Amino acid sequence: MRTIIDSARTKAYAAVNVALVERNWLLGKRIAEEELQGENRAEYGANVIIRLSKDLTDEYGKGFNKSNLYQFCEFYKSFPEIFHTACGKSAILLSWSHYRTLLQVYDKKVP
Repeated sequence: MRTIIDSARTKAYAAVNVALVERNWLLGKRIAEEELQGENRAEYGANVIIRLSKDLTDEYGKGFNKSNLYQFCEFYKSFPEIFHTACGKSAILLSWSHYRTLLQVYDKKVP
């Protein structure tokens, strides 16, 4: 019984993690490509992020503050191919907290 329960929990945690990472990547993609329209203008980008943060927080609650939205955008920009592997499946191997840590040390000069 314990093995069945533990196995089910492990699978559920893994599925939730993949969904969370995918959500954050897709939000970052949407912010980068659609909302910011590829623009890097600081004032325009800041206004978009402020508006999105307010709207998403009002509708979905915490987790969508400005800092997180910037991280989602940076996540997409840093790992643009994470959902486009050769086999068509996602290449998510890490949790969102791991990717957040990588974003802090990621060196864009290293291939």
